[in-house]
Amino acid sequence: MLAEIRILGPLEVSIAGRSVVPTASKPRQVLAMLAINAGSVVTNAALMEEIWGNRPPRSAAATLQTYMLQLRRKLRDALADESGTSSKDILVTKQTGYLLNVPPDAIDAVRYDKLAATGRNAAAAGDYPTAGKIITKALGMWRGPALVDITAGSQLEIEAMRLEEIRLADVTLRIDADLYLGKHHQLLGELAALCARHPFMENFCAQHMLALYRSDQQGRALEVYHSMRVTMSEQLGVDPSPRLRQLYQLMLNSDPAVDDTKFVINAWSPPTLAG
Repeated sequence: MLAEIRILGPLEVSIAGRSVVPTASKPRQVLAMLAINAGSVVTNAALMEEIWGNRPPRSAAATLQTYMLQLRRKLRDALADESGTSSKDILVTKQTGYLLNVPPDAIDAVRYDKLAATGRNAAAAGDYPTAGKIITKALGMWRGPALVDITAGSQLEIEAMRLEEIRLADVTLRIDADLYLGKHHQLLGELAALCARHPFMENFCAQHMLALYRSDQQGRALEVYHSMRVTMSEQLGVDPSPRLRQLYQLMLNSDPAVDDTKFVINAWSPPTLAG
């Protein structure tokens, strides 16, 4: 029995090559909760909180059972040509809730994390060419924001945010690898877009500054810093970190260290500046 769960984008759950994703919003939400916790019990309380928040209706328990019956019906249809496996083997009822019984490697987020972890380890060892290749391959598994087509309650929203933070950290690492390989010109458009979408992420700002500086655009690199400083001051009431301020000073002084491709943002720990 072949199972495939994809949450790095629109929700896709297929069993024996057939989709079991319901069309109705709340059953989809229930399936998403089971999918992100595949292999672990999701309690009835957690499912009801996800669907109805802190004010579930009196009929919540009965309605949840109805959703489970709908999911089992979808599973049963998918398993019509499979022998020896029933819907109850996959959607398992436990004393306190339900468990989606599929192998961990059936889940794209699990496969992503294993592959990306290999890339992160390569970067930690200073092997940025290898890290860049592996993380680029891992990032290719994403098809859009996690669970983008699911009406998310508090728990799915947190999970989607967690996955997005992991993705952005890996994008930063992949860009470091590209900068290490001297691809600063090719990164200018991507980094401008990332800075616009994530105006408070200093790593993207620093990388944009580096790409501009190494593309003989020192003035624009300094402008990027000033723009972020103004944005942070006006909207957050804080200054950029000492790390970013140090990078600005290095560029202002035309320090040759900034042109060295071994100068990698994720691995750089400058001394703290005073003032």
